[in-house]
Amino acid sequence: MQQLHPELFKNQTVHPHQFTLIAGPCVVENDTMVLEIAEQVAAICNRLQIPYIFKASYRKANRTSASSFTGIGDEKALSLIADVKKQLGLPVTTDIHAAPEAALAAQYVDILQIPAFLCRQTDLLNAAAATGKIVNVKKGQFLSGPSMKFAVDKIRAAGNPKVWLTERGNTFGYTDLVVDYRNIPWMMEHQVPVIMDCTHSLQQPNQTSGVTGGNPQLIETIAKAAIATGADGLFIETHPNPSVAKSDGANMLPLDKLEQLLEKLVRVREAVI
Repeated sequence: MQQLHPELFKNQTVHPHQFTLIAGPCVVENDTMVLEIAEQVAAICNRLQIPYIFKASYRKANRTSASSFTGIGDEKALSLIADVKKQLGLPVTTDIHAAPEAALAAQYVDILQIPAFLCRQTDLLNAAAATGKIVNVKKGQFLSGPSMKFAVDKIRAAGNPKVWLTERGNTFGYTDLVVDYRNIPWMMEHQVPVIMDCTHSLQQPNQTSGVTGGNPQLIETIAKAAIATGADGLFIETHPNPSVAKSDGANMLPLDKLEQLLEKLVRVREAVI
């Protein structure tokens, strides 16, 4: 298991051999939701001694329909994410979509996430690297695990050794994704921590409705398999009521189902380490 920068979790009681959880809502929707979700997830993770990183997008740039919700304002949303860090002592992460966003977001978060569609964008990777923050690059839906070597190399060449990779499935036809679990050990060969995105890997993109679909009933299956194949961490988007979520509701885990899932995954980790 790779070291996911233990200093991130100095305010948490964690098990040294437990997987890390990156979790939160898809996007900041309002003034209160992010803190409420973070508090509930943090309490669960504290009980189970799971290292926890709070995640929320401050803005959604990649949407199918022009009418889709994109955010409540960049600096307002980033400030709300930063409040989670300040009030709960949690590390926090968000995604960026263009090089100028890196320096702005880095003022508020510990980890910059690079979306899968943008994992080859050299200017974006260089800008993220220049902040000195951890850079978590999601593997493109069109790439293999071994080919992510070049994203890792770009960030390291820019002077930042703090790189993570996230598996999130590969495009299968026009409206589905599949997960090739060979990519987890293959990406570990790049000597970086590897995360499994359990929710976006179950998306069903390009729906004629203009709203991305999903198969959230398979989140547990994806997560168990990822732990069994050695993933260092799991990425799970969660929401109190996914049916009214303003982004990616079709593939998010209901918040009230998270604790039971994590209890099962802790047992899987104990069985494989």
